[in-house]
Amino acid sequence: MGKGDRRSRRGKIWRGTTGKRRPKAVKPAKEKVTVIAAPKKKK
Repeated sequence: MGKGDRRSRRGKIWRGTTGKRRPKAVKPAKEKVTVIAAPKKKK
């Protein structure tokens, strides 16, 4: 198992690919800011 092995972590790093052994770094999801519309004034 080395750099030429597509399945190993080292091989994935060498090739620059991702997969089961080397998943993509998941960025933390930004919190959604919900904008609440101002209540409509009654006439």
